[in-house]
Amino acid sequence: MNIEEMKNAHKLLKEWAYEWKPLYRGYTDKVLYINISENRIEAKDVPPLMKEKFIGGRGYGLKLLWDGTKPTTKWDDPDNEINISSGPIGGITQYSGTGKSICVSISPQTNSIMDSNVGGFFGPYLKFTGFDALELQGKADKDIIIYIDGINHKVEIAEAPLEPKDSHELAEVLTEMYAENEKDKKNVAVVSSGAAAEHSLIGMLNFSFYDSKRKLVRLKQAGRGGIGTVFRDKKVKAIVAKIPGVKGNLNNVADMAPIIERGKRFNKEIRELDDSQAEMRTKGTAHLVNIMNDYDLLPVHNYKFGSHPEADAIHSEVWKERFTQGIPDGCWIGCNMACAKGVDNYELRTGPYKGQKVIVDGPEYENAGGLGSNCGIFNPDYIIEANFYCDTYGICTITWGTLVAFIMECYENDILNEERTGGLKLNFGNADSAMELMHQLARGEGFGLVAGMGVRKMKEMFIEKGWGDPDFLQDIAMENKGLEYSEYVSKESLAQQGGFALTNKGPQHDEAWLIFMDMVNNQIPTFEDKAEALHYFPMFRTWFGLVGLCKLPWNDVEPANNAEQSEPEKVPEHVDNYVTIFSAVTGKEFDKHEMIKQSERVYNFQRIFNLRRGFGTREHDRQPFRAAGPVTIEEYESRADRYDKQLKEIIGVDPEDKSTEEKMKILRNFREEQYEKLIDAVYLRRGWTKNGVPKISFLKEIGMDLPELVEMVKPYQED
Repeated sequence: MNIEEMKNAHKLLKEWAYEWKPLYRGYTDKVLYINISENRIEAKDVPPLMKEKFIGGRGYGLKLLWDGTKPTTKWDDPDNEINISSGPIGGITQYSGTGKSICVSISPQTNSIMDSNVGGFFGPYLKFTGFDALELQGKADKDIIIYIDGINHKVEIAEAPLEPKDSHELAEVLTEMYAENEKDKKNVAVVSSGAAAEHSLIGMLNFSFYDSKRKLVRLKQAGRGGIGTVFRDKKVKAIVAKIPGVKGNLNNVADMAPIIERGKRFNKEIRELDDSQAEMRTKGTAHLVNIMNDYDLLPVHNYKFGSHPEADAIHSEVWKERFTQGIPDGCWIGCNMACAKGVDNYELRTGPYKGQKVIVDGPEYENAGGLGSNCGIFNPDYIIEANFYCDTYGICTITWGTLVAFIMECYENDILNEERTGGLKLNFGNADSAMELMHQLARGEGFGLVAGMGVRKMKEMFIEKGWGDPDFLQDIAMENKGLEYSEYVSKESLAQQGGFALTNKGPQHDEAWLIFMDMVNNQIPTFEDKAEALHYFPMFRTWFGLVGLCKLPWNDVEPANNAEQSEPEKVPEHVDNYVTIFSAVTGKEFDKHEMIKQSERVYNFQRIFNLRRGFGTREHDRQPFRAAGPVTIEEYESRADRYDKQLKEIIGVDPEDKSTEEKMKILRNFREEQYEKLIDAVYLRRGWTKNGVPKISFLKEIGMDLPELVEMVKPYQED
């Protein structure tokens, strides 16, 4: 069927015209509200308090979701929302990494609040169509497409029965459909999901961008927490935004000169230093694979091990050879970090698109580590193919890698068998069965549907059915708050254990990646040091999600003299860049202390939002023991020298006359005690009670003592 036939099959349900006004200092001060149950579209004003306290991005998404839902709203209720917002800095083209936006919703996986950051063009384009945020509520009866026309200034909702569902095809079709010609394709951005999101709780959203060099539509992902599942449950097939084009100052900033100056300075650093530091422009984040393997941090066999002899097969040089080189690979205009690597003309070997040649986004480090080593699969072709199908089917690659690794360990421990998996042999390293499992999920059949529940619900199901020891399943199920761990081994870094499990949404590396500070460089030896890092870095990184920034340009290429600074881990020159740019965009007085305050307000709001949902207390910050230490004898004995030394030198126990089981028990008790002490220190530093609830006195200190928040936390205050 051709594109014209697809478009002719659309049934217009609602058309709404709006008055467009240019941005002023990074803001439109308008929210586009769409209720697809009622086919109602309207523009909401952003109240001054919302702008002051919540800034943009994640902050706007959370505030809109709080106001639009009840404590009892379920993820699949029509009242649940998907909110998308960039931020005041988002969309400028004079500094690298300004194309990010944040998606917020009630998660099918966690039943709490999920935020997921994403690149691509849609976030900035939404701003340029005239809106700081999109608030999407309701549930359609049939598949629809929402079209935000920033040229004619109208919004349409239309039934769309004929378009394909999988993102790589759908984004291409809609880019072609809404562009006037080849040159116009770069002005169209699409949000979509895929077939697997319809059959699982782990669906993700794809945000498209048109690669003018390749003349191809490409995808970036808002992966975490199942927001794509919410999207397809609402019967949204796609959201399309179109603008007249991008030019120099669509944000209408207060002072362009310092933005240009800082952008030029940083671009010079990238040109001169990237090849010797991170190699982002040639390898993207996949440059981390061999570094993690060398430091025993690469997840192998469901996080049992941190390295593997076959890891050279997925070494960063392997990915460099696969990635197309010499093409500016940014996912937003003006980003010179160019880390959006891709494998071009990749011929698929399996599934419904077998034989097609496609472009694959990445693999990123997380995909190589999750789809690959964590499942014991050291085959780059499998990783590329699985990466592609995760993207087009609408599956979070981090979640999928971690849940398949969990399934494989269950299979090898007779918790699962071929009878229970419907004939699939899901042992570590079995790429064919792992690939078929994903195709099953996309088809909505077989054990693929079980996998699509995610680790927490699989664990609960296996325990309920009596398939294996409940304690063992709790220990090896790598999830916290219902979200799967991202792909780093945290056993030897207490701070990183906190960086994963003391998060608001679940274990995601975008809050605090402290392994090298803690484990390798020993920069934060005391509980107080660790707590300070677990305060500063989550707050600092939260700020990127408020204003529309990518974190990679902050510390993946550092100034040549950064090591000479008093706090090199913070990359102070780049922090100053952000302070300068925020002031230059908004015209507001601003410093690095206010940056942290802005984040504290939103971070604590999200913690209290979790509390409103029935979470947000100490019990929900527990971690599986596999995140903290060895669960199995094999695991202990693979690093026996290390663990025996720790027993002797740190705990004061002579391991000589002890069995492995005895040594494991002693080590476990010690590490669990250490984690509890860490929680106490972090809560104290964050201004929370011993149960993990923000204190009213701290909310007053940061200017977040809003009546509804005080009312929520009041019953949880300590005497």
